[in-house]
Amino acid sequence: MMFGFVLVAACGRMDHLGKAPSFTSAAETTEHNAMMSPGLPLRADAKGPTERASLWSGARQSLLGDRRAVQQGDILTVVIEIDEEAEISNATDRSRSGSESLGIPGLFGLPQRIDERLPEGASTSEAVSINSSSSSSGDGSVKRNEKLTLRIAATIVDVLPNGVLSIAGSQELRVNFEMRELLVTGYVRPEDISRQNEITYDKIATARVSYGGRGQISDVQQPRLGQQVLDGVLPF
Repeated sequence: MMFGFVLVAACGRMDHLGKAPSFTSAAETTEHNAMMSPGLPLRADAKGPTERASLWSGARQSLLGDRRAVQQGDILTVVIEIDEEAEISNATDRSRSGSESLGIPGLFGLPQRIDERLPEGASTSEAVSINSSSSSSGDGSVKRNEKLTLRIAATIVDVLPNGVLSIAGSQELRVNFEMRELLVTGYVRPEDISRQNEITYDKIATARVSYGGRGQISDVQQPRLGQQVLDGVLPF
């Protein structure tokens, strides 16, 4: 099993060994499948003879038609503008102290008889004495600052029964020997799409945005495969 894991990891790097990373085939993407199979409409739009004969039509391809993406296979633009900052700080402090003592000054005269046989200076008047103290303190803080500005074309891959649109988009940019990848998926409402056929990321439900890359530079920045395995196995 370990050999298979190593083989899969090695094959991932063989793609750009001595050459630039290869692009993902557009014919194998979810967007391409949605465009090739637009699916059946949820309802049939009946057109009367008056509408067919009119010079001004409300169809999508007409001058006054709504060009926003609403059907499977349509394309819209996703605007990603993230500028967030979060800061959390907390501190805890705890202390405790206690003392216990037990003495036997008199018990049927036994302590006096015992004291006579004890070494000089020893006595049973304070038979047991216990003192304890403990303290703990903690301090922690988290500070994050994220900023990302991107625009990507996404495709409607499915129209749910309630009218919500499932979108997916991918983008690859190769510079020298490094491939930058941008992926976005989620669900949007048709009414949230602007007249410019755009939607912002904060209106995408279950949004999944990935911005990363692969190539020779990314390989150097990652720990070796053996080091990753040891980090997950060793308890120290």
